[in-house]
Amino acid sequence: MASNANDRTAKALRAAKKKSRGGSATGLKNGPNIPWLGIGALVSVLILVGVIGWNIAPSIRDEQAMEQWTPTVDDPDPSTRIDGVEIFENLSNAHVLAGQRVAYEPMPPVGGPHDEAWATCTGVVYDEPIRTENAVHSLEHGAVWITYSPDNASAADIAALENRVDGQAYLFMSPFPGQESPLSLQAWGHQLKLDSAEDERINQFIGALRINQFNSPEPGASCSNIPGYFDPENPPPFDPAPPGPDAVAMDGAGASADAAEMGEPLEPGPVDEEPAGDAPAIEIPAEPVPGGEENAE
Repeated sequence: MASNANDRTAKALRAAKKKSRGGSATGLKNGPNIPWLGIGALVSVLILVGVIGWNIAPSIRDEQAMEQWTPTVDDPDPSTRIDGVEIFENLSNAHVLAGQRVAYEPMPPVGGPHDEAWATCTGVVYDEPIRTENAVHSLEHGAVWITYSPDNASAADIAALENRVDGQAYLFMSPFPGQESPLSLQAWGHQLKLDSAEDERINQFIGALRINQFNSPEPGASCSNIPGYFDPENPPPFDPAPPGPDAVAMDGAGASADAAEMGEPLEPGPVDEEPAGDAPAIEIPAEPVPGGEENAE
């Protein structure tokens, strides 16, 4: 009996020793105690972070890329680095009356004498060509005017630009019969002709020149519609006929002394701030008052 008891004790000791070395009484090794639940949770978090990073990385890169096109005191006109931009200097900003034409050069115009009423430029997409004299006034306020050839621009490009412009402050868009290139961008004194709406220079041009306080004469002035003067639902039409001999010259010669500004320009804020609102700074009279104000320059 004592011998049997000793044998059982010896077997128990051998089994315990094997277990302490990672074995078992059956001869099978026990695996490590792995926290699979925690590892699964960590992997899920890492995947989620990767997906978020993948989605936001392009927008971060886009923002960083656009910073070089933001005007500053040290870099007042970043558009000079955009290939293809034409710059026109010493443009008059005399005002003309509703019945007057301006002999614009180039076409579409980039500045010069213009109507006393501006075209609404709060991200409006005009389906029909609009009067150039009203559109140029909007450029004076710091807007960017995107035009396209009804004959040469593709439907896909027109739709893409409509989506880019719609509802965006200080942008407006319209067809322009007779323009040479399929697409063209205008800011005060600047023009960029393009063939495709996928061209990266579109965003560069807008970033550099929209409400650029160093460029247009009245940056940040109103872009809202003017009741009684300009109706975006029924704007003054484009006149395809060549200007006559009585047209106002690009230097302002022939402009009417009775033309008046529809609202005083708003004070532009610092470069890193939004423009000062969309409402006219003074009350707009029911009708223009002849001689009531001097022509703005």
